[in-house]
Order: sequence, then C-alpha cells, then structure tokens
Amino acid sequence: MPFQAPRDAAVIDIGSNSVRLVVYRLEGRAIWTVFNEKVLAGLGRDLAKTGCLAPEGVVQTLQALKRFRAVLEAVNPAEIFVVATAAAREAKDGPDFVARVREETGFNVRVLSGEEEAHYAAVGVLAGAPDATGVVGDLGGASLELVHLSATGAGRGVTLPLGPFSLAGPGGTANGFDADRVRRLAQERLSAVAADFRTDTFHAVGGAWRNLALLHMRLSGYPLHVVHQYTISASEALDAARLVAHQSKSSLERIEGMSKKRSETLPYAAIVLETLIEQLQLKRIEISAYGVREGLLFEAMPPRVRGLDPLIEGCWALGHRQGVADELGPALDAWIAPAFSQLPALFGERDAVLVSAACRLADMGVRLHPDHRADLVFEQVLRAPIAGHGHAERCFLAAAAHARHATNFHPPELHTLERLLTPAQLKRARALGATIRLACDLSGRSPSLLAHSRLSLDKQHLILAAEPGFANLLLGEQTHKRASSAAQHLGLKPKIITA
Repeated sequence: MPFQAPRDAAVIDIGSNSVRLVVYRLEGRAIWTVFNEKVLAGLGRDLAKTGCLAPEGVVQTLQALKRFRAVLEAVNPAEIFVVATAAAREAKDGPDFVARVREETGFNVRVLSGEEEAHYAAVGVLAGAPDATGVVGDLGGASLELVHLSATGAGRGVTLPLGPFSLAGPGGTANGFDADRVRRLAQERLSAVAADFRTDTFHAVGGAWRNLALLHMRLSGYPLHVVHQYTISASEALDAARLVAHQSKSSLERIEGMSKKRSETLPYAAIVLETLIEQLQLKRIEISAYGVREGLLFEAMPPRVRGLDPLIEGCWALGHRQGVADELGPALDAWIAPAFSQLPALFGERDAVLVSAACRLADMGVRLHPDHRADLVFEQVLRAPIAGHGHAERCFLAAAAHARHATNFHPPELHTLERLLTPAQLKRARALGATIRLACDLSGRSPSLLAHSRLSLDKQHLILAAEPGFANLLLGEQTHKRASSAAQHLGLKPKIITA
C-alpha cells in the first residue's frame, strides 16, 4: 500500500503511580513517540491504608493534567485518549476525582475496567510483536493485569491487587519493605488464578519490569540496552528478582538511572515477578515497551493497517524521511528478494521480512557526509524504536545498513554484532547490504530504471542481467565493482550479462 501521510495522536494515562502524556506520530502502522512526560504522582499510594486516593497525589495529578492541556492545545493532535486505571477504578473517591478532572482541566477521563486494562495491554504487546503468544502481565502501581495471547489474539483477562501500593503495609511503600509479608500476599493473591495462566512465555509490561530488565542488562554485561523484546530466561530473571528484593532502598538508589520513587516500588515488582515465575511455571520473560497506551492507538487503526508488518512499515517510515524516491524500498525488495529467497534460511520464516525491512532502509543517510554516514546509520538502525523485531534481528539490520554504505566493514559496535549474531547471519547481513548498494548505484536510486535489470543466483554465480535495450545500464567500473563485492560476500562469482 502507498506510504501513509503522518498524523499525531496523544494518550494521557492516569495510573496508580504515574500520570503520563505521550504524543505519538503515526505513519501508517509505524508508531513513534515524539513527546513523553511523566509525573510520579503516586495517586494510589494510600489505597491499601484508606481506600482513597492520596491527597497530595491528586494535587500533583491535577497540576500535571493542566500542563498537559496547555501542551495539547499547542500540538493539536488529531486524536486524544484520556484513560485512568486501577487507582481511579478502585478508590472510593475515584468518581469524585474524575469529576474534578473534568471540571478543572476539561478532560473527559475514561476509567478502564480491569478487563479492559488487560485487553489494551495485550493489544499493545501485539502492536509491538504481532506473533507474540503466551501471557501478558501489565504491572502498575496498584494492580497486575494478566491476559492470554494466542494466534487468534488477546483472550479474556483478570486484574489482581498485586501492584506495589496494594501490597504495601499500612505505612506505604516509603516506610519499610517486609519481603516475607509481600511474598506471602503475592502467593495468596495469585494462587486462585495461577493454574489458568500457566505458560512458557511471559510478556512483561510496565515501568517497574523495564527497570528490572535494564538492571539485568548491567549485571550480565549485555551489550544492547534496548528493552523492547529483551528476553530473559526464567532462571536468570529469578536470580535478578531475588537480588533486587534483598537490596536496601539506599542501595537501589545508587543504581545509575534509578529514581528515588522507583527504588521504593521495585522490590515489590521483583517479588511479584518471582511469584509469577514459580506459580505460572514460566520459562522465559520477554519485555514489551508497548502496553495500554499503544494498545489504544493500535485498536483505533483501520484493520488493513493493523494487518501490516510493523518492522517493514517502521523501516519504511524511518527511511522515507531521508529518501530520494518514495517507492525505492519496495522496488529494491522486488529486485533482491527472488535471489535471496534461494539462500538457506538463517532466521526461519523471518528471512524474507528482514530483506524487505533492509531494503526500506536503503536511503537512510544519503544526505549525510559519505565519510560518516555508514557509522551514523548503523547507530540509528541498531537503536531505532521500531517494533516487530528481536535483538538479533536489530543487529542484522544494522549490519546490513552499514554494509550498504561502506566497502570496509568496521561498524562502531562490532562486538555487539558478534555476540548476538552467528557468523553466518553476520555474513548474510553484509551480503545483503552490499547487494542493496549494487542496486542503488546501478540504477541511480531510480525504481523505474532498476526494473529493467534482473538479479538471480545459480550454484556458482550472482547473475546480473538487463532487459533488451538497457544493456548500457550494466556497463562501467562502478557496477562491476559493486557486483563483485556482493558476489564475494555470498561466496559466489559475479556474472554480468549485457547482451
């Protein structure tokens, strides 16, 4: 389908611990965060003690919402979603709070039921990883939502009082942490539903678990600090959770990037994760950077857009901003894919998707200085907030993007590539990048001109041929050099047919 014109949408998420405004740029299936502001207001901090919203949290939340109103009036997005979750849902004074928000800010707040919150969290996970299956767990300040994911989509969900504010003692999260008491409560509250949610893969949604993942990365020396689709084995996650649960608040505060308020709630999240691993018999935990907010956006998209591949669409949107020809990416894909489909699969069924995605990144960096573009593009692709691919696939695309622009392959983080890719996968990425470079150089990045040549493989050769009347397209030293490079990376010899 044609590239979609961008539009903006905003989500205000009034949670039990934080109130957040996120403004997104939507380009078809691609979702980009362009503004993100969070206030840790602790709206649900007093729920366990009083059954009401924390008065200071209400004040902070209203202040934040008034500021968000001013921002949105300037940004003027096409859509605005304003939702509240467990604190506003469970508190005795929740309806009064919603009415006050409407009166003082003009926002009409939609208070999500527990089942709705679980549903949107699961839809958000699918927006970021459409093939995800297992169980989604969205941990907020007051509640944990669990919902099944299968090939048919999101199932029915449940909400449980397993957020830090619901597990805290009478003094709240700031006044001491009793690990044994919290563990006992977590085990009791999960046990009633545990048998219904046993699974191998657990998709963890929520800021506390993202922080646990970042901590695990530091402890394990993991080289790529991207939380989305970061996967941890259950045994490693259990070790990390137990470590956090036994740390003092002051020790957690000394961790780089850890806020004081987050250090208060992280041990609770660690014990909840420990309990989930044990009672749901989990084998792996996969972190999702997408959740309720992205689920709201994704469900509002037309079905034909939701059905598109997020990786291909995200790469197309990213490459399109710097592109010369709108249809270059699809044209490269049509030119390269038939040849590369003959190669042994290295990522299973994902090989074709990765080729398509790499082709849509072909024009990234073309407006940058040639001495630096390969390294700059590599860094962008490696960490771009694009959904729909795991960490090995990120490395593959970054390596291909570097090879597309550089004859000598010396990317800035070769050690990361060598840790997360097999030698065969890294070699294939270089071959793909070199082939994209060949196609771009011989056609001058013109999709119509590229269509008059053909690429194919046999057992010994990479074959480049032109249609009758277009033989001159394949002449010249540059074309022969690029064809030789691509063939060498594939372990083949170049064969150029001009007659």
